Amino acid sequence: VVLQLTDQSGNIPAAIIPVVMLDMWEHAFYLDYQNVKPDYVKAWWNIVNWADAAERFDRARSQGNGLIVVG
Repeated sequence: VVLQLTDQSGNIPAAIIPVVMLDMWEHAFYLDYQNVKPDYVKAWWNIVNWADAAERFDRARSQGNGLIVVG
């Protein structure tokens, strides 16, 4: 599931368990990437904490009905 979040709010739907998030607000990349979003995204893949993402994914699968919580 890919979600577009607005503003600085953590407005993730209540039933969704986030695994990996990418901040595309200008403040996240402007200074280092001078508003060249593709370069920022390419570099982002190299700094994702994949061990943490895997742990979140496994926890979501084992503690619920997958990545969407059914309540």
